[in-house]
Amino acid sequence: MAAAHGRKRCLAELTVDEFLASGFDSESESEPEEISEAATQGARERAAARNSCGPDRGASASRRKGRASEHKDQLSRLKDKDPEFYKFLQENDQSLLNFSDSDSSEEGEEQFHSLPDVLEEASEEEDAGEDGDIVPRGLQGKKNQPVPVTLGMVERWKQAAKHLTPKLFHEVVQAFRAAVATTQGDQEGAAACRFQVSDSAVFNALVTFCVRDLFGCLQKLLFGKAPVDSSRVLQPSSSALWGKLRVDVKAYLSAVMQLVTCLAEVTVLAAVLQHISSLVPYYLTFPKQCRVLLKRMVVLWSTGEESLRVLAFLVLVRVCRYKKDIFLSPVLKQMYITYVRNCKFTSASTLPLISFMQRTLTELLALDPSVSYQHAFLYIRQLAIHLRNAMTTGKKETHQSVYNWQYVHCLYLWCRVLSVLGSSEALQPLLYPLAQVAIGCIKLVPTMRFYPLRMHCVRALTLLSQSTGTFIPVLPFILEIFQQVDFNKRPGRMSSRPINFSVILKLSSANLQEKAYRDGLVEQLYDLILEYLYGQAHSIAFPELVLPTILQLKSFLRECKVANYCRQVRQLLEKVQENAEYIRSCRQKVSFGVSDQLAVDAWEKRAQEEGTPLTKYYNHWRKLRDREIQLEISGKERLEELNFPEIKRRKVEDRKEEDRREFKDLFDLDSSEDEEVTDFSERGTAGSLRGRQEAEVEEDEGDDQEDEEEENSSASEDGGLDAEAGLVPGELWRLAEGPQDELEDLQLSEED
Repeated sequence: MAAAHGRKRCLAELTVDEFLASGFDSESESEPEEISEAATQGARERAAARNSCGPDRGASASRRKGRASEHKDQLSRLKDKDPEFYKFLQENDQSLLNFSDSDSSEEGEEQFHSLPDVLEEASEEEDAGEDGDIVPRGLQGKKNQPVPVTLGMVERWKQAAKHLTPKLFHEVVQAFRAAVATTQGDQEGAAACRFQVSDSAVFNALVTFCVRDLFGCLQKLLFGKAPVDSSRVLQPSSSALWGKLRVDVKAYLSAVMQLVTCLAEVTVLAAVLQHISSLVPYYLTFPKQCRVLLKRMVVLWSTGEESLRVLAFLVLVRVCRYKKDIFLSPVLKQMYITYVRNCKFTSASTLPLISFMQRTLTELLALDPSVSYQHAFLYIRQLAIHLRNAMTTGKKETHQSVYNWQYVHCLYLWCRVLSVLGSSEALQPLLYPLAQVAIGCIKLVPTMRFYPLRMHCVRALTLLSQSTGTFIPVLPFILEIFQQVDFNKRPGRMSSRPINFSVILKLSSANLQEKAYRDGLVEQLYDLILEYLYGQAHSIAFPELVLPTILQLKSFLRECKVANYCRQVRQLLEKVQENAEYIRSCRQKVSFGVSDQLAVDAWEKRAQEEGTPLTKYYNHWRKLRDREIQLEISGKERLEELNFPEIKRRKVEDRKEEDRREFKDLFDLDSSEDEEVTDFSERGTAGSLRGRQEAEVEEDEGDDQEDEEEENSSASEDGGLDAEAGLVPGELWRLAEGPQDELEDLQLSEED
């Protein structure tokens, strides 16, 4: 005690480190003694607790309560011994002064964990519930053994779905996942499922139930009744039950996408796609599943059967319409790349698919003109860069980068897009560069071999000019062909079929010599001039616009000597002159000047509504032309469906050998008859029989019946050896048997 008192120092003499190391000891002598006594008493209590045979919760609580009372007494004595420090505690830590026994006991109980008296063992139902799979009553079994699904179970689910519950929906989704796992051949995935679908009838019944009925019942479960406004899409996440069903719905959507990748039957896949179209609001809730859906729909849109392509496009439109800011731009990029990839080869069978992709991609670009401008600017600039490289280098490789189907179809696509969205202020600045790219493509290699490519570019420019009301000088590129081609030149060869200019870009040297080339070229020039002038038929400047065309057509009629060509061109010239005279007579009655743009626009609009002679003729001609194309397509399809047997023609040498073997027995005679045949041949008759026989067989094989009849008639008139050659082989043999029969026949003929 004396040592402790000697070691004690005044509080003012302590440094900060010494003060923190020594604690809050008071200068008084009684406080250390009290603290040491409390520490000694606490040590005795801890030793007694260690020597006790077992934990006693009541005793421990009383000890905690005693320590709390002692600590509270120390704080109360601190008020008298060090009032300044006590005041400091009141201002900064009031909870320390308001210490109670209950607080200490609660802290002690929370600090230590007490084990229960009896340990509980988890049951199988609780394990299954934690895993998320609720086994229906009566179907409990071992967890590793899947439960086989039967038709009776599917039928019970179908009846119970009228009053759908989250538990029932979970069971059906698990069974559907097991059914989809069997289609992929994933044995591990199928073994991991709670259910097992091994029968095809059960598979069909389960998939049909889910596709037709399940999500209609889910919609009622989430929202109760159908919305008044059918056009408004209800968000599933707005339902109070969405938290319970979210995981199962996500699993079902993933299983549906797996099913789409496995199906090959068109009718089944079409039904699933219709089901997916109704599930679009659910897919929008899960961005990852929605991206997988869009990727698969783009593949079906570009490669599937016709009905599947339409259904896939409807899904794409629904998703992009509701989530433009997220999905529209990446979907447009993916669709454009797919379109370019599918345009590499063009034929009569692939052309409808390419046209469908053009129209649907244009419709999707029309959803947001601002987003469409970004894509259009980027890809039109790519086309311009390819054209510039081809014009500057002049190499064959760079020309091939422009003169191919991908370039032409992309050019036509953007002309179609701007023709639809040209009225939008965002896309109007792209009209001029696109028209210049198309004109530059025509001028790159302006030779006769690339006339088909020129016609494709002219059609694209005509579409752009008519839809936007922009004047584009297209007629010079059409009229130039009349000056470069000699239509009076005799064809170097005859062709078996006409040339389809819609599926070719370049003509071969052999095509340029065919008659079908000139026939098709005149028809194409007729169509192109008529289509372009139809868009300008209501223009107040139509007479001046068509003056070079009229002069060129008159020059062609003076020089051309082919009646069929002159007939078509003369008909076109008459219609153009008639329309020019009509516009000239109508504009003579106006009172406004050329500079009055508003009055000119109003006059042209009125003329377009009333119609002109050329527009009326074009509408009638267009109907006939479309009907002709439909008949041609349907005729080809019917011929393909008939499956005519293939006729294999034999060579002439093979037919001769076969005929010789067939008639060999006719001339194999006995030794006694050989002499007669020899005598007969010496008279000049039998020696010529074999030669005439072979000549007759050759005439029959060549199907030359008229020449044969003429020879037979001439032989009967001569009455000599030619008459014998005209007989059939059996009669010739009877004549060769003996001279008596032959003499009698000759005698009778002389008496007659």
